Amino acid sequence: MKNENNTKSQLNRRDFLKKSAIASSILIVPRHVLGGSAHVAPSDKVNIAGVGAGGRGRANIRACAHENIYALCDIDDNEVAQTLGEDWATSFSGRAKTYRDYREMLENEPELDALIISTPDHMHTPIAAAAMDLGKHLYIEKPLCHTVAEARFLARRARETNIVSQMGNQGHAEEGGRLINEWVADGALGTVQEVHCWTNRPVWPQGINRPEGSDPIPSTIDWDLWLGAAPLRPYLADRYHRFNWRGWMDFGTGVVGDMGAHIIDHPYWALDLDLPTRISASSSRFGRDFETFPLASKIHFEFPAKGNRPMVKLTWYDGGLLPERPELLEQGRMLGDRDGGVLIVGDKNTLMHGVYGREPRLIPEAKHLEYQQPAPTMTRSPGIHQEWIDAIKDRSKMTTSHFDYSGRLSETMLLGNIATVRASENKVLEYDGANMRFTNDDGANAHLDKNYRAGFGLG
Repeated sequence: MKNENNTKSQLNRRDFLKKSAIASSILIVPRHVLGGSAHVAPSDKVNIAGVGAGGRGRANIRACAHENIYALCDIDDNEVAQTLGEDWATSFSGRAKTYRDYREMLENEPELDALIISTPDHMHTPIAAAAMDLGKHLYIEKPLCHTVAEARFLARRARETNIVSQMGNQGHAEEGGRLINEWVADGALGTVQEVHCWTNRPVWPQGINRPEGSDPIPSTIDWDLWLGAAPLRPYLADRYHRFNWRGWMDFGTGVVGDMGAHIIDHPYWALDLDLPTRISASSSRFGRDFETFPLASKIHFEFPAKGNRPMVKLTWYDGGLLPERPELLEQGRMLGDRDGGVLIVGDKNTLMHGVYGREPRLIPEAKHLEYQQPAPTMTRSPGIHQEWIDAIKDRSKMTTSHFDYSGRLSETMLLGNIATVRASENKVLEYDGANMRFTNDDGANAHLDKNYRAGFGLG
């Protein structure tokens, strides 16, 4: 893992965090010490910290507010204030500790059982690494991470520390996802070798150059903490912070990183795909210095045969691009939904669904109406957040978007981004997943990992 910018002082600090947690636990004997690492009795409420209190972070905190929201951490004081001011936050607003720096919070709050991480993508893994070192359970908003190497790290470290992990792709817990799995397993589609996935994103700036100048940093924001692991750059109001960071390579993972977890997820799960062996792409223009992702891209993934399933080709479209309209689809009927969709093409039938796996149907509708759906075979989910909480309290239960699964899904999406960046090389990238390397493009290998600014590495 690249980490050249980390200093010895950071490693010493990591040791200090561990020793502080041990010393504190001896003094106050927190409940999780009595039952092993981050053990929570089923009758107890989970002590949760929300790292990232705005946007999806606020929604994730609200979904877990029936537990004990023990702390809120955000580099923007206004986001914390807004979350504390929500009607549903009355149960914890007078008691929740507040922090700007996740490192300070972890050092000072040994009673924390779990973290919800809802920051920009580039800080997911540094925060998760520090938390897992202390045995904290993790819910990470999608996309799981920023690089392929981070996807591998998170899955491995979650196993080593025996924490309960979950990526926040909420459609993975919905009914549609289970129906898609059951219909594919039932043989409704026959043999599948072709999948198409698309989205209307981006709805944020991409394909642009870095803006010039700088703005005064508001006193309510810690810009250095927001940059975190990323290289330094001037603060500019509303250019990066809040929503517009997604298109910048230093902070986000672009469209396939953002929406792939809601769209690629379902065929990936139902067809039991793993890592692709061949990836290629084409795209519209990038920013001048390749700092943002392109306005539109088309990415081709090839997944090898597995068991009785043959090789599968999956094509991703974004920025307004769409697959060829199937002849089976009735005229005037929308392809997917307004945000995107999926076509899973079999030699017997074709299945279409929307984003999050919603509204799955065989097409044309007449074919769907005549299909005798199988009895449910999969356990239904109480919801992506409740799965995680239930598994923390009862370790016999499992999350379904744990880091082993979501790590492979995220790695696949991020490989697509690398193919897009390398599209001008006009080659199909050959990927050796066992060794996490491209065998025919050393330049592509440089994008599998990244450097971290001192103080924000993985330890």
